[in-house]
Amino acid sequence: MKVFARLSCALILISLINVPVFGQFTTVDWGLHTVGEVTELVNNRGSLHPYALPSYPRLLNAEFPQGSFVEHHNAVAPFYASLSPNKEDTMVSTVAIYAWNSANELSGYSNAPWDSVWEIRRGDTVDIPYEPEYVSHSDQDLVTRYNDYNEASLRAAEHEPMFLDIYQHSWAWASPPMNQFVIFNLDVVPTRENIHDLWPGIFFNSNVGYITGNSPAQDDFFTYHPDHNMVIANDAPGNEGPDPYTPMAVKILPPKQLDEEDIEWTFQWAISGGLRVERDKERYEQLTSGQIQSDQTLPGNTSAIISYGKIDSLMVGDTLHWKYATIYGYDKEDLFEKSALIDTLAPDFQVPAPPPAPNVEVIRKNREITLKWDTRAEDYQDPNRSDGADKPFEGYRVYKSTQSRTGPWTLLAEYDLIDNPFGQNTGLEHEFTDTGLMNNVEYYYAVTAFSKPDTVLNFPSQSTSQRATSIEVTPGTPAKQSVGEVAVVPNPYRGDIDYNASDPPWEKPDPSRERWLEQDRRIQFINLPVRSTIKIYSLSGRHIETIEHDNPEKGFESWNLTSKVNQAVASGIYLFTVKNDNTGETQTGKFVIIK
Repeated sequence: MKVFARLSCALILISLINVPVFGQFTTVDWGLHTVGEVTELVNNRGSLHPYALPSYPRLLNAEFPQGSFVEHHNAVAPFYASLSPNKEDTMVSTVAIYAWNSANELSGYSNAPWDSVWEIRRGDTVDIPYEPEYVSHSDQDLVTRYNDYNEASLRAAEHEPMFLDIYQHSWAWASPPMNQFVIFNLDVVPTRENIHDLWPGIFFNSNVGYITGNSPAQDDFFTYHPDHNMVIANDAPGNEGPDPYTPMAVKILPPKQLDEEDIEWTFQWAISGGLRVERDKERYEQLTSGQIQSDQTLPGNTSAIISYGKIDSLMVGDTLHWKYATIYGYDKEDLFEKSALIDTLAPDFQVPAPPPAPNVEVIRKNREITLKWDTRAEDYQDPNRSDGADKPFEGYRVYKSTQSRTGPWTLLAEYDLIDNPFGQNTGLEHEFTDTGLMNNVEYYYAVTAFSKPDTVLNFPSQSTSQRATSIEVTPGTPAKQSVGEVAVVPNPYRGDIDYNASDPPWEKPDPSRERWLEQDRRIQFINLPVRSTIKIYSLSGRHIETIEHDNPEKGFESWNLTSKVNQAVASGIYLFTVKNDNTGETQTGKFVIIK
């Protein structure tokens, strides 16, 4: 493993959890790649899958484009097949895969809190206990480690460990042309015994389609592309919608020290668990067969394996460096283009970087907001450029969305340096005011910084991503000092009005789902005092809910028309009281709900 020599900055541990099955032995953790057009799940057991992650809040494993709710796979997981030290027995280590009836033979090291998934953003340095002073390589690195011999792994039935340590670094980028793929770097180290005839590979269970529709996995088919060492999961047209959904690919990058002409490949696919084998001997034969199966023509719920070999021996203490990529695109040609780019940039993927995101201050006012940002992006340097630009910064862009942090985005303004051949030469600004807004409704803004293109490398301008820099802003007046002007909006609340259809929407679902549900209904109590208590009653005097307010900047609170026991309220006339907690004064009122 590499040791980096820079001062360490703050670290981020992502959603650390312990679960009953594995938590007594190992920490179970996950992270999300989110900076590009793809949202990709990563965990510390090797798979890109939420199995045994009870705190994972999303429905999707691999969403592309972001905000589309289009899923692409159920599982992508590495495996390792080899002969034992005496070359008489076969061994396979993999993750929990239903198609193979396998358990978690790869899993985290321990139940130490730091033995998890670490996130490192562009420009950060983090002290990871097993990799001190780790410097980010991409716009978003996720770093973790796992092995095949920890307590959880040893309890897997009929599992003979190979005693492998596996260090995984995944890289994602914010800007085109690299924002539609994720690179996974796997450093594999045998710790106890030499292994022989090693075949690494990937298990791939596709799931291409709209996640909230009919089962998207039922009409997929695989094609194999040997010129790219790549398997593509395709969606068949007609079953879930008028057109097929965006395909995805898994591409393997074998170790550079292997001669491509000497590598043998295996590609097999099967529908509905047809790859299912339960013992290492049969798995080893399957993974090392060298069979290239014909492309799939009949769609179905399909799984595939792609593996390469053989590596004659891997000695204790040696490290096998190999990579794979998950690639997303709008059609096959898009995938081929990204695959060719990956081949060009491998193995180091050292490319020009975007400027650091500016720090943004928000000033809320009545029906308007003002954004102010600092100048830290203007002095950044980039050693990976080929044009020798001392300061490659070029400008800023201001975006707005009325829907969510993932867009869709509208470009409000662009400011760039004058007197150069790039951009509009408008001149720099560090403030933007947006007016004519609705009060007490959420808007989303992003201020991004972008670079000059690298004309020597012929690499496009790089920009911080909207999602990575997005902020939620609610315009409105500050809280009142006294009670007496509190009102309810809308009043009456009418169930026959689609409040989700307005722009910006008055009601909208939680970001983890697309469909509106009953708990997404909303009314607001406006003109609240700084510290106040709202109590809601039925017309008969039954207490429905209590809402506490304590915010001098915000003069409103929302209610989702759900009681304190999480039951949706019925149509009717409701009463409310608002107490100014600073003065004891009280206001009463009523509102109407018509469903």
